[in-house]
Amino acid sequence: MRYRKFGNTGLFVSELCLGTMTFGGEEGMWGQIGKLQQGEAEALIGRSLDAGINFIDTADVYSDGRSEIITGQALKNLKVPRENVVVATKVFGEAGTKSTNSRGMSRFHIMDAVKASLQRLQLDHIDLYQIHGFDPATPIEEALRALDTLVQQGHVRYLGVSNWAAWQIMKALGISERLGLARFESLQAYYTLAGRDLEREVVPMLQSEKVGLMVWSPLAGGLLSGKYTRDGQAEAGSRRITFDFPLIDKERAFDCVDVMRMIAELRGVSVAQIALAWLLHQPVVTSVIIGAKRVAQLDDNLAATAIKLSAEELAVLDQVSALPREYPGWMLERQGVYRRQQLVDSQGG
Repeated sequence: MRYRKFGNTGLFVSELCLGTMTFGGEEGMWGQIGKLQQGEAEALIGRSLDAGINFIDTADVYSDGRSEIITGQALKNLKVPRENVVVATKVFGEAGTKSTNSRGMSRFHIMDAVKASLQRLQLDHIDLYQIHGFDPATPIEEALRALDTLVQQGHVRYLGVSNWAAWQIMKALGISERLGLARFESLQAYYTLAGRDLEREVVPMLQSEKVGLMVWSPLAGGLLSGKYTRDGQAEAGSRRITFDFPLIDKERAFDCVDVMRMIAELRGVSVAQIALAWLLHQPVVTSVIIGAKRVAQLDDNLAATAIKLSAEELAVLDQVSALPREYPGWMLERQGVYRRQQLVDSQGG
């Protein structure tokens, strides 16, 4: 397990992060995603910690707060030293009691939600507190001032955001710098071989501003696990049968799977490991969030950290998954050729 610098901070987190969306589900959407209860969740958390993972991600909305409860109790039952684990959670949606102001990124909601999360997690602080979505009804400055208050009070150590556009994050960073507020150090976003849209605007922004990237759903809701076929067949219990998310171009995705399967068979590893290994080779990626329902599934994902893809393998994967060219990207690429070469030459490349 390797550890990577988290955003523009001195914190280091494991290249794999354990996601807890499969914890505590009962009925509806959360039941379809996962129904792991305390003992099963503790087995996964314990195995992850033994493998070197020091990063756990949850959210207040996962299973209406039960995921946070199970995660916090597991850390207590396993007697995990607090300094050995970086705990991340999120605020935005409704968790538990629902009212007019029980969602969004208003100061009203943020200040109440963090208290509830701390109580469910049985912690005195949250290491990474993330805004789970963009709220068009709340000024960004209001949210940033509320989050900065939590940092100053010691309830939160670092701030992050999830599912925001590049311009929204950039605006927030500008406000934080202008007002001297704690800034977003990470983005949690969807990014896979089958969905590289992030590379158009978000990835260059993250690299420019030294913001870390946490990848959610690295197997595209299981589609990149190799367990699905083009005709819609899948293993019994597979999530996408009843919960078809995230949205992707399936034909393009299966083209990627065909190449991944070829590489996986030659190496004697799973298709899922190739999907995860590709992400771990991307310089912009800080940590890849893996979720599991079984220890065997978790172990398979953990094995991806040992895979070193060759330049030829990376090239063929990049080719089959390449984004269609769009404006202004193709114009920027065309106009910048000469100046990019000057930069390379000046650096002795």
